[in-house]
Amino acid sequence: MALTANEQKQFQLESRAKLSKAQTPIEKLRYMCLARGASGINGLGRQFRVMDDDSNRQLSKEEFTKGCNDFGCHLSPDEVDKLFADIDTDKSGCIAFDEFLRALRPPMPQRRIDLVKKAFSLLDKSGDGVITPADLKGVYNAKSHPKYQNGEWTEQDVFREYLKTFECGSSEVDGKVTWDEFLNYYSGISASVDDDIYFDLMMRNAYKL
Repeated sequence: MALTANEQKQFQLESRAKLSKAQTPIEKLRYMCLARGASGINGLGRQFRVMDDDSNRQLSKEEFTKGCNDFGCHLSPDEVDKLFADIDTDKSGCIAFDEFLRALRPPMPQRRIDLVKKAFSLLDKSGDGVITPADLKGVYNAKSHPKYQNGEWTEQDVFREYLKTFECGSSEVDGKVTWDEFLNYYSGISASVDDDIYFDLMMRNAYKL
């Protein structure tokens, strides 16, 4: 399930409104990302992954600041210091990449997380923790897509376009979606849906749960 163009626009407007009321650096950065769309957190995550040359999944203050600036999310030096003080609990001078993304993700009730996990498991046919175009065959109905029906796209094109939904805003698009990326995306959408019943209905209708 992806947001329509109008829903995406409304989502971005709501995120900008929340950005203006952000009380902490992590909230400010969260809504800077989501103002780009529901996949904004994934975009920043991918930006950091590109910079992680030694693959240690740690971010120094300098790496963090550069990654944010390159992505277009600017925090003052004082805000970066405060964010690090909150997340770098062992005072190592670095923050764990996964820990940072968990803090950046909007809070989400466990019931909603369980529902999102159910949808992910349905799509991840191979069970390897990554959704690929091959997983979507027979699960995601590409033939109902207008561009498939008019002959402009093949089934594989529809699958690739669907997976891009979760990678939008990043220059690194690999056509694969991990559980964390899937959860990041839906935590953004969840933050804009106050009604648990509506969120539940939206997910069940989208994925036939």
